[in-house]
Parts: sequence; structure tokens; C-alpha cells
Amino acid sequence: MSFTIYSALIPMAKHLLNNQSKILSKASNYAAENSIDPNSLLNARFAPDMFPLTRQVQMATDTVKKGAARLAAIEAPVFEDVEATIPELQERIAKTVAFLESIPESAFEGAETRALKIPLGPGLLVDFTGQNYLTQWVLPNFIFHTTTAYDLLRHQGVTLGKRDFLG
Repeated sequence: MSFTIYSALIPMAKHLLNNQSKILSKASNYAAENSIDPNSLLNARFAPDMFPLTRQVQMATDTVKKGAARLAAIEAPVFEDVEATIPELQERIAKTVAFLESIPESAFEGAETRALKIPLGPGLLVDFTGQNYLTQWVLPNFIFHTTTAYDLLRHQGVTLGKRDFLG
């Protein structure tokens, strides 16, 4: 078996997303056990100009579903950013995992050399090969947002360790 775009992205993304859902369960339990409003966890941020926990989860799921879709040359589902509870975030994660599972491995054949033009902001279109898009954009951003979500909850007192993140 060779190392492919599929093998570099899909199993790892599913694994981290499932772990993130479990981490959110721990956060929900922590809030209930300590009489903490779950909204204080969902709105937690490290700095005023930083996205809160809810948006970190949304960005993680968007990054990986859009990245996988572009690399597989298919359309990604659109999720409205309306999640306001931990169960809603977990449902978003579950929908993302289901989408990733629906993409056949064969859809990624040739993805490493596929030419991609990726919009990165108003008026900004960046050229990538599939391999560069995966290694320089999708994976770093996905890991950044999943790690930040973990760190925000840990900073709020949720009892988490590296094993929770890695599974």
C-alpha cells in the first residue's frame, strides 16, 4: 500500500473529529458536574480577536470537508454555522465524518498533482497542487482548529489530557 492523499487525510481526520466529539462530551459533563453554563465553554476564547470554541469546531469541520472535497474533485456539503450547543457541534462533527466516509478512495487518485485554485479571501485566489494544498493548507489548518478547541476547553478547566486529543 502506498502513501496517498486519501491515506494522509481521511483516516486521520475521522480519528481527530471523533476524538473531538468525545472531548465535547467531557466538556458537557464537566459543565453539568460543576454547575457551569455550557455557553461559557462554547464562547471561550484566548484573545478578543480570536474565534470562540464554537467557531473553532466549525472551522475544523469546514476545513477538512472542503479540503477533502476539493482533493476528490467533488462538491462539499454546506453546513450553516448555526450550532449553539454541544450536541449541535457533535452533530456537525458526525455529519462531517459521514461525508468523509462517503468519498471513495478512488476519488483521490491523481489528487497529489491536481491543479487547484483555492479562494482564501476576497479577491485572493491561490494556486496549489493537491499535495501542497493538503500539506500546506488543509492539514495545518485542521490541526490548528482542533488543537485550539482542545486547548480552550482545557484552559476552562475541563479535565483533558493528550490521550483525549490523540485517542
